[in-house]
Amino acid sequence: MTAFISRRTLLASTGAIGLAGVASPAFGGTTNSRWVPSPADRALVGRWARDTWRSIVAMTDERTGLPADNIGESVSSPVRSNYTSPTNIGGYLWSTVVAKHLGIISPRESLRRITQTLTTMKNAVHHVPSGMYFNWYDEATGEVRYVDPDGTRPITPFVSSVDNAWFACALMVVRNAEPGARALADLLLNRMNFKYYYNPAARPGGLMRGGFFETPPPDEETDKGNHAGVGPDVYYRKFHYDTCNTEARIAGYVGFALDQVPHTQYFATYRTFPDTCDWSWVEQKPKGVHRTYLGLDVFEGTYEYRGMRLVPSWGGDMFESLMPDLFVPEATWAPRSWGINHPLTVRAQIEHGLDDARYGYWGFSPASNPKGGYSVYGVEPIGMDPGGYPSDLEGTNYDAGFEGCREGTNPNPKYGDGVVTPHAAFLAMAYAPRQAIDNLSKIEDTLHVYGAGGFYDSVATKSGLIAKRYLSLDQAMVMGAIGNVFGNDLIRRSFASRTVEQRIRPLIAMEQFESGVL
Repeated sequence: MTAFISRRTLLASTGAIGLAGVASPAFGGTTNSRWVPSPADRALVGRWARDTWRSIVAMTDERTGLPADNIGESVSSPVRSNYTSPTNIGGYLWSTVVAKHLGIISPRESLRRITQTLTTMKNAVHHVPSGMYFNWYDEATGEVRYVDPDGTRPITPFVSSVDNAWFACALMVVRNAEPGARALADLLLNRMNFKYYYNPAARPGGLMRGGFFETPPPDEETDKGNHAGVGPDVYYRKFHYDTCNTEARIAGYVGFALDQVPHTQYFATYRTFPDTCDWSWVEQKPKGVHRTYLGLDVFEGTYEYRGMRLVPSWGGDMFESLMPDLFVPEATWAPRSWGINHPLTVRAQIEHGLDDARYGYWGFSPASNPKGGYSVYGVEPIGMDPGGYPSDLEGTNYDAGFEGCREGTNPNPKYGDGVVTPHAAFLAMAYAPRQAIDNLSKIEDTLHVYGAGGFYDSVATKSGLIAKRYLSLDQAMVMGAIGNVFGNDLIRRSFASRTVEQRIRPLIAMEQFESGVL
């Protein structure tokens, strides 16, 4: 079972699926060669980028260079969260690269900010044998937190595979995009060993673990061991990432790029769970064929939604499917798999918001709950999670059943107060630029989901209830997406050196999904 805190094939160009403005991608480039942003588009997105950067600066401690996880709506007098993560820190680094490229800050300021952050991380307490960082730090001091983010209970510091992968991605971007900080970025990157997470015995081909503790936690059963064979044993959480279309695939990509994880790991993950009644607890019965890659049998399963077949993510959200694509140009390097699936994911999100649920807006991804706290949102029919990542505040559950095994409990749901998050539309911009810009403009102008730091984190479309806060990761996804679409694939180009391309592209290029339009 996966964990997340995740033949009718269209083999023509991705422009044939009916998303206006999308054509065959260039290098990592997924915006349509037929779509040229107007001066008004550039001015509008430029304003969004400047304001988004303002919120990121407001989150960042002036002494440590570490961003808080979140702040409220004020960027002039920010109230910071008092905790941050390796993912947040990585997001700040790649956002700084984008801000320099777009002329928002000077090269001198960019280098100063990046050097400050990397120096703090160089000296931060971490798991030395693996070179990995703990999950939570105090952004004001750089110290490891031993209480949970809510400040309510003690925790044993955890070393997450995915969090460290996002930080490693940022280091890989920095070393190519900011030459003055390359030595420092390489110092941190070269001591990171993703072998610690790779369990060759989890399944034929091996799987990536969620992470480990340096010392045994008092409240959780763990597996003591050491996959890397370096340093003392650690205490692994018992779950592995076993599905392909989630954000967790970035940990495998980084492991491949650093030549620390074998390629078989990629094909050991499920595209969908099997199509037998033993797996009938998921959202719908997949259809597909079996193919063999690197000696491993892969069930190329797909889900159906609105005349499309596509490989689902765990929750049907934009973040899981498209955040790794900010760095790895998946659509270009894997035209028969991700090159078909990503545009279909965007199309499914658009059609769900506009035509199925009729919210008038689209873009569904985990984000702040407009009623308070944090929640997961997605397009349930393209997610496997039986509990569902709903698209509305009511938590409306979709369940189509599992053909031949069980009847669906709610195959034709009536949706309520839809929750959209701007970062999801920004992630989609590479595949549907016109639709994304128009959707975001409407979110700003009609729903007023905008402040001095750019778009607020989410909004309930019927009630107009807004989550008036800024999240570091979500704002960093906005900056990364803008950097790619309006900066000639800045983030992808900086990440994907020749060596990285040689270690990832042939692997993902060999696969053929069963995704397509019926």
